[in-house]
Amino acid sequence: MCGIVALIGSREAAPQLLEGLRQLEYRGYDSAGIATVDAAGLHCLKAEGKLVNLTARYEEQGAPGQCGIGHTRWATHGKPEERNAHPHLDGSGQLAVVQNGIIENHRSLREELQAEGVAFRSDTDTEVIPHLLSRWLRQRQAEGAVASPALLLEALQQVLPLLQGAYALAVVWAAVPGAVVVARRQAPLLIGLGEGEFLCASDTPALAGFTRTILPMQDGEVALLTPLGIELYDGAGARVQRNPTLLVGTEHVADKRSFRHFMHKEIHEQPETMALWVARHLPEGALVALPLDESVYEGVERIQILACGTSRHAAQVGAHLLEQLAGLPTSVFYASEFRYAPPPLEPHTLTIGVTQSGETADTLAALAMEQERRFLVADPSYAPRLLGITNRPESSLGRMVTHLLDIGAGIEVGVAATKTFLGQLLAFYGLALSFAERRGGTAHPLGGGRTPAELRALAEQLRALPSVLQQLVDDHDRCCAELAHLFADTQDVIFLGRGINYPIAMEGALKLKEISYIHAEGYPAGEMKHGPIALLDARVPVVSIAVPGSVFEKVLSNAQEAKARDAQLIGVAPACPDTELFDVLLPLPEVDELLSPLLTVIPMQLLSYHIAAHRGLDVDQPRNLAKSVTVE
Repeated sequence: MCGIVALIGSREAAPQLLEGLRQLEYRGYDSAGIATVDAAGLHCLKAEGKLVNLTARYEEQGAPGQCGIGHTRWATHGKPEERNAHPHLDGSGQLAVVQNGIIENHRSLREELQAEGVAFRSDTDTEVIPHLLSRWLRQRQAEGAVASPALLLEALQQVLPLLQGAYALAVVWAAVPGAVVVARRQAPLLIGLGEGEFLCASDTPALAGFTRTILPMQDGEVALLTPLGIELYDGAGARVQRNPTLLVGTEHVADKRSFRHFMHKEIHEQPETMALWVARHLPEGALVALPLDESVYEGVERIQILACGTSRHAAQVGAHLLEQLAGLPTSVFYASEFRYAPPPLEPHTLTIGVTQSGETADTLAALAMEQERRFLVADPSYAPRLLGITNRPESSLGRMVTHLLDIGAGIEVGVAATKTFLGQLLAFYGLALSFAERRGGTAHPLGGGRTPAELRALAEQLRALPSVLQQLVDDHDRCCAELAHLFADTQDVIFLGRGINYPIAMEGALKLKEISYIHAEGYPAGEMKHGPIALLDARVPVVSIAVPGSVFEKVLSNAQEAKARDAQLIGVAPACPDTELFDVLLPLPEVDELLSPLLTVIPMQLLSYHIAAHRGLDVDQPRNLAKSVTVE
C-alpha cells in the first residue's frame, strides 16, 4: 500500500519524483524517500512522516541526477521510522530499491543473507532485495561481467524467482546511471511515455501532467527503462511487444479548491456525481442503460459479490436491491475470507468484484481464484462470468474481468471513501434495474421482484434525486458542524439500521472509526437487545436510521429501548411526530425506502467529518490507513 515512482530522461529527476509522490501520498504517508543516480554515484534522501519533510530535506541537500526512484510508505514491516523508509540500499550503498507489496519469505532470505555476513539496517521485508541483487552482481562481476543496463536487468530476472509474495518494485544502480529496472507481481505498476523520458508509477495520478500515453505492466513482467526506450519481458524472460494505450478519464489531478479537506470537498461533490450518473444511465424513454454486454445478464440464476470495507457495505445494499427488485438470490462475501473458505460452486452464477481503486489485493485474488476453479469444470453452465465495479477502469481489475462498470466518480483523495461509495451504490441501482427489466419486471410470488410500473416509478425518483441530494448536503453540513462539539469526549458510538439501511449503519460506524478514532459499531437495530444494549448509558450516543417503510415502526421501538438506558439518541429520519423521541434529529426528505441509502449516508459522512475536523485530526490521511489496499 505504498506509492512508487521511477524516472529516467534528460532533466533533473528529483523534482518530478517528488511531484509524483505528492500525487501518490494518499497511498502511503508515514515516511518517504528518493534515490537518484548521476556520474558521481547514488544519492539517497529519506524522511519520517509526511512528504513535506522529504521535500524540505531535498531543498537543503539536493539529489542530482536524471535517473531516480521514489517511494511514499504505508508501513507493513517495521515501524514508520527513517531507517525503515524506502529506498533500501545494498551494503555498498550503490544499489537502491523501492517496493510495494509484501515479500512473504523475507525472514528465511534475511537469515540466509545474515549467515553470509550481510548487515541489515532496517526491519523491512524489502531490504532483502537489494542485498540479493548485490550478491548476484558481485558474483557476475567476479566472473568478468561488465556493469551495464543488461546486467542489471539480468540480475533482477534472476532474483525475482527467489521472492514469494506480491510486489511492484524499481531498482537503480550507481554503476549504470542511465537505467532503471522495474517489475510487478500482483501489485500495480504503469509506465508513462513522455518525450525522451519515461516515468513509472504505481497509480495514474503520478502520471498526470507528464503524459497520457501509458503502458500498464502485466503480472510477472519486468522492464528495462533507458533514455533510448523500453524493453519489456515476461516472467519467462521472453521479450514482449505491446502497444501503449491512452489514459482514459478527465480528472486525474487532485484539487482541494476552497475546502479545508479533500474529504469535505468530495462529500460536496456527490450531487454532481449522481447527476452525471443519471445523465449517463437513466435516459428519458428508457428504464436504465448500462454499458454492459447482454451476455452479463443471460441465464444468470444467482449472484455472488466479493468486496472489502466500504465496498462491501455498498455490495450489501446491492444484494438487497438485486433480491428485492429482480428476485435474484445474491450473497456478499468478504473477499479476504472467500479465498480460504469459498462456497460450493453453483451453475449460472455471476461473480461481481467491487473495489474503488481496482487494485484491492484481496478482491483481485478472490476473483482470480473463482475464475480458476470454474475453468476446471467441464460443464459450461459453471463457466466463470466476472463483472467488476470500480472507479478506475484502467486498473488491474479492468484488465482482469471481461465486463466492467466504471462508477465515474472522478479522483478521490480522501482515504475514507465518500463519493466513490455513492458511485458504487448507484452502480448497484443500475444493475438491479437492468436485471429486473430483463427478468420480466414482474413481482415474484415467492419473494422479490417489482412490476414494470413500480420499476419506472423508482427510476423517476432516481432522476429527481440529484437536486434533493444537493439540498441535503448543504443543510446537513451546517447541522453536523454544530453537533460535532457534543462528541468532544465520546469514546463509543452505536449505529442502528434495519433492512436496506443496516449496511449504512455499518458504513457510518466505519467512517467514524476511520477518521475520528472513536470506537463505533453498526448493528441491525433488532439485534441491539441481544448483547450490545449492555454497553448503553449516558456516555454512549446511539445514531438510529429510521426511514418510513417496512421497518420504520420497528426501528423506532428499538430506539426507545436505547432511550430507556439514558443513551443520547440521534435520529436520521424525516421530521414527523413519530421521530420526536430523538434528542437530536438530522432530518431527511421522504423517499421510497429502497432509495433511502442514497440519502441516509450523507449525515453519516458529514457527522464523521465534522467530529474529526473538530478534534483537529488529519481527516484526509488518517493514521494506519491507506487509500489503495494492495497487500493481503
